[in-house]
Formats: sequence, C-alpha cells, structure tokens
Amino acid sequence: MGVYFNPSNASFRQAKNSRIYVDKTKLIEYLNDRLSTEDKCLAVSHARRFGKSHAAGMIDAYYSLGCDSTELFDGTKISESADYKKYMNKYNVIHLDISSFFDFYKENIVEKVTEYIYKDFKEAFNDELNYHDSLNYNLMVIYQKTNTPFVIIIDEWDCVIRNSDDKELVHKYLQFLHSLFKSEESKVFLALAYITGILPIKKIKDESALNNFREYTMLKSKPIGKYYGFTEEEVKGLCKEYDMDFDAVKAWYNGYLIDGVHMYNPNSVVQSMMDKDYDSYWRNTSSFASINTFITMNYAGLKDDIMKMLAGGKVRVNPNTFQNDFSTIASKDDALTALIHLGYLGYDADRKSAYVPNYEVATAFELALQTGGWKEIAKAISTCDELLFETIDGNAEKVAELIELAHDTYTSVLKYNDENSLSCVLTMAYFTAPGYYNIIREMPAGKGFADFAFIPRANAGFRPAMVVELKYNKSADTAIKQIKDNRYHGALSGYSDKILLVGISYDAEGKDKKHHTCVIEEINGSAADTQ
Repeated sequence: MGVYFNPSNASFRQAKNSRIYVDKTKLIEYLNDRLSTEDKCLAVSHARRFGKSHAAGMIDAYYSLGCDSTELFDGTKISESADYKKYMNKYNVIHLDISSFFDFYKENIVEKVTEYIYKDFKEAFNDELNYHDSLNYNLMVIYQKTNTPFVIIIDEWDCVIRNSDDKELVHKYLQFLHSLFKSEESKVFLALAYITGILPIKKIKDESALNNFREYTMLKSKPIGKYYGFTEEEVKGLCKEYDMDFDAVKAWYNGYLIDGVHMYNPNSVVQSMMDKDYDSYWRNTSSFASINTFITMNYAGLKDDIMKMLAGGKVRVNPNTFQNDFSTIASKDDALTALIHLGYLGYDADRKSAYVPNYEVATAFELALQTGGWKEIAKAISTCDELLFETIDGNAEKVAELIELAHDTYTSVLKYNDENSLSCVLTMAYFTAPGYYNIIREMPAGKGFADFAFIPRANAGFRPAMVVELKYNKSADTAIKQIKDNRYHGALSGYSDKILLVGISYDAEGKDKKHHTCVIEEINGSAADTQ
C-alpha cells in the first residue's frame, strides 16, 4: 500500500513542483522547538482540504532518514532558521494514513497497520527484530540499536472514531495509540508526534490514550493556524500573480476566522487560480451529505438559525457541549459545532457565534436543503437566478411575484414579520447574487443609508449596480422617491454603465395583506452622482 517507514520526500516534491505553491515551512521551526520535549505531541483537527496532509508530506521530507531534502528546503522560509540543518533528515519517521487502512481492514485495522510497518522493518533490519512482539517494543529496540528517535505522523487518525460503532474496536485502537504516544517506551523513542483529523480528540470514559496531545482546532489554533489554509496576504499575492479579482475570491473562499485571522480554503483558492474562474470546488471533493444530516435533526430553533446564517447573520453557539463525535449529537449547539469542525460554518470566538463563511459554502447548503423538511426553501432558492435576471431586465411585476413567493416561504421559518424580516427575505431571495456582487446592507450613501447596495465585482459581466429600498405598509414608489431624494445611488457612480433603482414594498396589515409591489428605474451610472 505504500512506504510507512522512512518515506521519501516525493509528496513534498510534488507540492513544490506544482504551479501554485505557498510556503508554509515555518511550521517546521515550531515543531523543531518541541522535539523531545513535554510538548512533542500535536493534534491538528481542521476541516478537509485545509492543508493538513500537505503539512504531513512536508514533515516527512524534512525529518525522514529515507531521503535528502536539502534542495527542496534551500531557499524556503525554514532555511532562514538558525537550526535549519540541525534536524533535517535525522529521524526515523513512520507515516500512516488511517483512512486508507480503514477502507480495507475495518475489523482488524490495528493488526494490519502493524503488519505493513513490519514489512518495511524487515527490509531495513532483516531478522534483527522479533516481529511477534508489539510495535512499540520494536520501536524501542530500533531506537536502542540506532540511537535515532522516531517522528510519528498519522493522517486521519480519527477515522476509526468517526466511522465505527464497534466499541471494542475503538478501545483496541485507542490502546494501540497509547502504546505509540504515551507508554513508558514512547517517552524514550518518540521525538515528535503529529496527528491530523477532522474532529478534536474524544474523551472516552477513562481512556487517556491521547490526553498528552496539544490540540489545534477550527475553534482555536494559535499559534500555528496560519500554516493551514491561506492568509489574506497570501491570497492577495496569488490574485495579483494570476490576474484574479481579489474581492470575488474573498467572497467565494474567505470567511474562516481562526484566532482572529481570516483564513481561506486553500484547495478552492488554488483551483480558482488555475481555472481563472469562481466555482464551488470544495463541494466536489467533500461529502456534503453531512450538512443534511445535521440540519434535519429538528432541534428547537435550528431551522431558524440556519436561515439566519444563510441570510448573512450570526447565531450564538456553545461548542463546549460537543462530545467530539457525530454519534452523540444531542442539541442544536452540538449540530452547529459539528458543522464548524467540518468547515461548513465559521466560528467567531469573540462573539461565540457561528456563521456561513462564504459563498462557496452557501451553495453547499443550497444543495443540502433539497431534501427533507427544507424542500420548500430549496424550491424558493432555485428561483434566485430567475429573480436576479428579471430584476436586471426591469420586469417589476415578475420581481414582485418572486419576492412574494420568497417572503411566504421564508417567514414561515423566520417567525417574524417586519422590515427586518423583509430584509432577511430579500437576502435569501437574491441568494445567488453574492457570487457576482458585493452586497452591502445599510450602506452609507447620500443623505442616509441605502437598505441594500449591489456593487458588481469584476466577474459580474453585464450585471448592473443596484440600489434596493424596502418598505412595508408604504408604496414602492415611496421607496424609489426616498432613493432619489437622499441620493443613495450616488455612492454607486462609476461601478457600471447603468444603475437600477429598485423599490419593493408589501402590505403587512391592509386589505392586500402580504401583497408585494415593485418599481424599477434605470439611470446612467456615470452620471449617478449628479442626478
């Protein structure tokens, strides 16, 4: 299946040879400071496609005795470190991807992992080892023979925990990990442990296999969070190099706020740069069925919270009740926390709130809503493109009809009926617009604040700038008059050749209760500031 003992630097070499490579080698400096110390065990649990495996390949290349990686690291950021050469290719390395074993050996995964490692040992040590002894014992023997400590890397370490309901198997697996990372022998032979997964470490009764690990999660990852995902500065540099619109990339792939630092999904950013396009690349590489699993759990208030987040809001969440697995979800907070760890929601630690991080993830939710009790909402979202085009075409009657449909659909979930509700409804009605527009609520403009400003990005094509004013129990003409009188449209001057003024109103209490009206006017964009 592969080389598990002292692997080559092939993985990192491939990363370096790629058209897009972002240097994250300073992570190694952080790891070097922890070699053979009490802080030598690290567990990184981040969302899929957030650079964990890339980092694992880089760690292979740097520490493994199975290769000479000087040429790969010379000129990188780690080469500026005073101890750059001190630890390079000086360690026995074991690298395992547990998911690849679990795919084939669910029932006897511990035995099979040991068997494959021993195959590599036999090539290196022939009959010098007793292969009937435990793995941790033989690691101790190798250390005594070579005086070379081990760096152990385990990718997808939590695969067994996430996917098996066999308590005996889980217990056996955790005991195996205990022998590698917390036995008396490991205190001697282990220089560094680096394990990656999606979920934080689960505490199972009195199991203590991994309680000596320092954890780095989607909730808190200081000080190494910047080495996973792309920072805003890194993305700005890529946009400049590949002539991509930074604002569009930001809307599609930004939004993860980890320790106060804005992080981007690296896989999606790379694909966007390569294709020179904006698309939901992540949904094609991840199992979005998990979104549906959690949002259909019918916990009190969950549906309302999901709708609020899809409309651009944030909801309070307590992540501390989460038991770090998917089988014991017992509350709305647990469901939201699971989605945070999976990368489908962002987390604002200061406000202790969850939110939909970007447009790419929002489209993933759109797909998930097409089943279960969300079908009406999914049907309403499916009309979003039609609504945008009807607005651009100036078809006010059709726009009013589609907004009315959206209002009826969404307010049944939102449970309130006022101008704030209409604002939320409008955001949902134009659900697909953020792919092309920077949408600003309560934008300072003219003599006041425009309810909604749709500012086209570089990828907007023919789509014009728009100002939308919302009213209830007043006419749509009143909304248009307010836009003109307060000169809201002036703030959009120069963004496009034309600006649409859109007034939307509905009757909340009168004889035409819930009836919506719309008026659309077009003005010259270049002259908007003088009109």
